[in-house]
Amino acid sequence: MKVSNFTDTTVDAFGSAKAFASNLVQPTVRLGVTGLARSGKTVFITSLIHNLMTSGRLPFFDAAAEARILRVYLEPQPDDAVARFDYEQHISDLTGPQPQWPQSTRRLSQVRITIDYQPQSFWKRQFGHDRLHVDIVDYPGEWLLDLPLLEQSFSEWSAAAIARARSAKRKGYAKAYLNLLSKIAPDEPQDETKARDLAQAYTDYLARCRDEGDVLIAGPPGRFLMPGDLEGSPALTFSPLGPSNGSGDASLWAMMARRFEAYKTHVIKPFFRDHFSRLDRQIVLVDALGALNAGNEAMGELETTLAEILECFRPGANSWLSTVLRRRIDRIAFAATKADHLHHTSHDRLETILSRLVEGAISRAEFAGAEVKVLALAAIRTTREGEVSQRGEKLPCILGYPMQGETIGGKLFDGQEEYAVFPGDLPENPDMAFGQGKPPGRGGIHFVRFRPPLLDETSRGSTAALPHIRLDRAINFLVGDRLT
Repeated sequence: MKVSNFTDTTVDAFGSAKAFASNLVQPTVRLGVTGLARSGKTVFITSLIHNLMTSGRLPFFDAAAEARILRVYLEPQPDDAVARFDYEQHISDLTGPQPQWPQSTRRLSQVRITIDYQPQSFWKRQFGHDRLHVDIVDYPGEWLLDLPLLEQSFSEWSAAAIARARSAKRKGYAKAYLNLLSKIAPDEPQDETKARDLAQAYTDYLARCRDEGDVLIAGPPGRFLMPGDLEGSPALTFSPLGPSNGSGDASLWAMMARRFEAYKTHVIKPFFRDHFSRLDRQIVLVDALGALNAGNEAMGELETTLAEILECFRPGANSWLSTVLRRRIDRIAFAATKADHLHHTSHDRLETILSRLVEGAISRAEFAGAEVKVLALAAIRTTREGEVSQRGEKLPCILGYPMQGETIGGKLFDGQEEYAVFPGDLPENPDMAFGQGKPPGRGGIHFVRFRPPLLDETSRGSTAALPHIRLDRAINFLVGDRLT
């Protein structure tokens, strides 16, 4: 074993032992919430907290259905070095007079929610209520794409990244970066201005992949788009380069290679050591509908990217010994978000497609002893269901308020008009969603974005709980066994 690997494992073990000792006094579950851009992480966490704190409709959350939840409340952030998840601002955005979607995840954040509950056991109840802390860790899924870089050299990463930038789907977004790259020789003397220009051009390319067109996954390095306090540092001032002829330590190529290694040392490893490796439970949110909207190539890219992300997990059953020596994620939920964009008759098909996307990860996790659940959910339900008649045939549809700027059949919406939408049928055979058994393309599937719902007030004058689809099933799987 390499010394560095031994050191990392030792630090990890000491951290796990400390967490185990603390957990004996204050039972705590560390729940990781991740997903790629636009998968709905912020909305999921906000709705989960709001529904628990307002006693929302959670019939499939056993402890709530059995009336054993006594009180749910927020507590101060337990980790001083991590930003607090801004629940108050997000719920204000969602429940105001003109509700709007909150800002997406741009950094690591955390929030602690505490649940006071009555145990199921008669004898436990004689000693009063119990308490469980749930530390929700929100982090961008793009950061997980960085973890495989730990096993790559700068040369290997550069070759793969440049080939990806030159692919048919990305070369338009990467044009400025590729043009600049073609004018620079890797073995020329190191130059800070050229390094900065290349890094900026590469970052702009990643941003366009994320924000424009049908490319769902920008690609690593994840911190280039979410630099935080590292913005402008040498650890984030590098880019892929062509192969070097070995011109020495003073070349531009050597400079970029050193910074690539610095990125692994000062950015990737601390995230893995201090946050990711400490998780007990994990939910991975997947915008499968967005990929279906974009076509078969996007589905294939999402499948590949999820496989890379999920390779990073360390699933397995936690015993007291494994908790002390090396914590493992013992429950993983995969959730296809925005299920409210479909009629409920298509939800089973959406879950089947998601299972197909992550089938490899599911097999590895179950083999390692972890429990896995796949579900279609909407953390906030924005639509209702109905029927429309077309040529004498009744079709199931959804009704909602398309967001301003959305178009359906050439009609432009202003966000103030309710509209009946028939998004299309998901394929019964999940392989067809990946281009197997039909010509490439969208296949008649089309989804639009809806604005958040207007909420009614309760009889007590407070805001009603946010409506959802299967959020209670997700909560029950992720923490329900700890509330028995």
